[in-house]
Amino acid sequence: MIQLDGRHLTLEAAERIVLAGESVEAAPEALQAVEASARLVGKILQAGRRAYGLNTGFGKLSTQTITRDQLRELQVNLLRSHACAVGEPLPDEISRAALLFRLNSLLCGHSGVRPIVIEYLLKFLNHRVYPVIPGKGSVGSSGDLAPLAHLALLLIGEGQARLDGRTLSGAQALKRLGLEPLELAPKEGLALINGTQVSLATGFIAYLKARNLLEHAQLIACLAIEAAGGRTEPLEGRVQACHPHPGQRGVAEQMRSYLSGSRLVNRSTDVQDPYTLRCIPQVLGACSEALDFVRTKIEIEMNSSTDNPLLFPETEEVLSGGNFHGEILSLACEILGLALAQMGNFSERRTALLLELPHLPPFLTEQSGLRSGLMIAQYTAAALVSENKILAHPAVVDSIPTSGGKEDYNSLASLSAWKAFQMAENVEYILAIELLTAAQALFFCEISQMAPATRKVYENLRAHIPPLTEDRPLYQDIERTRKWIQRGELLRV
Repeated sequence: MIQLDGRHLTLEAAERIVLAGESVEAAPEALQAVEASARLVGKILQAGRRAYGLNTGFGKLSTQTITRDQLRELQVNLLRSHACAVGEPLPDEISRAALLFRLNSLLCGHSGVRPIVIEYLLKFLNHRVYPVIPGKGSVGSSGDLAPLAHLALLLIGEGQARLDGRTLSGAQALKRLGLEPLELAPKEGLALINGTQVSLATGFIAYLKARNLLEHAQLIACLAIEAAGGRTEPLEGRVQACHPHPGQRGVAEQMRSYLSGSRLVNRSTDVQDPYTLRCIPQVLGACSEALDFVRTKIEIEMNSSTDNPLLFPETEEVLSGGNFHGEILSLACEILGLALAQMGNFSERRTALLLELPHLPPFLTEQSGLRSGLMIAQYTAAALVSENKILAHPAVVDSIPTSGGKEDYNSLASLSAWKAFQMAENVEYILAIELLTAAQALFFCEISQMAPATRKVYENLRAHIPPLTEDRPLYQDIERTRKWIQRGELLRV
């Protein structure tokens, strides 16, 4: 059981909750803060003070005052009118992450919701009820309004949910949990949708994929070095000390460990290898440091109040601001996408190199000409790399005004995050193809001379995928290898 307080959620804990389904509870002190902010909403309305979103319209309509007897209707209308996202639903792990991050943000105690809202969200998480959230419709400012409205509809028994692999109506989902549709109090609808949590959830899952891919990229590159007879002096600590970027040094150290004991390396007759073999610490090390930056921004965003207005019970103030603006997430996810594009580009170039090694048969198949071997697998990698180059175009440099010009500069964070997620999925395939290619090249080498670490990986792969001795459809081999990479099985070997 992980306790949430709105302030101290770590990336590791979030990963356990989202991917392993670990249960959560709200910290008592966080619930006290939530209760205090809800009481402040009541005081403001009782005093007749005018405050955005409590007794006004939204966006361009903030000049409109809403009468006291219409305040509850205002919140329901907000959810219904804003639930207009379109496209394929987000994957379940992204929806679960969005639930977690919205809940943790509300527990900061500045949003004005009642504890019963927290109770509903806790039940959704702990019983694995995921909102069905169409993936398109957020411009990343005023929060992820449209996607989060689909999440919020569940609380009032509307929208759709996923449970045990089935899609249910919101009313059915509440019934399964023994809950009645919630009658929203003033501010609660706005608090539920005015945040960055869908962009954050998508970027979070993309980041987890990217970190896993970076670890695999180093290991797979070592198999490629052995197959090519590449030189190990570029990995030496003395070389790294002359250019002491932490990411570069860390990659070189890890690769030295993987290649320790190999007698296949340093066979090249050239005194210098191509960059895709020689500069792996420099390229993947830079990617590592980019991911470190992304991680810090994700962890800050996970523990932030991102709705508007924010309530401060200690001074009885309600302050309007712009914490819903996803600019920092958008920039972070663009950097994440660039790192992923580099990993994929780099991997595909090594795949192409392995297919043309002078000491091995063309395209790594005997009787080449009659057989094509791995020729077209490299085409697939090249196609995915090209797609990633298009996706790497930054969404964050664009903006489109909304709400009649009141919201005149938007971040498009959700698009930046979704691009990174798609790029990560592409790189999973690209690395799978490099691994299959390196293994096929090693089939023509003396396996007993491999490093102990890389040999274990090779033998594990061969236990499930035989060498390519004649042409066969490769799509199943690629998919199987990709799933091993996704699950981290090669690293555990």
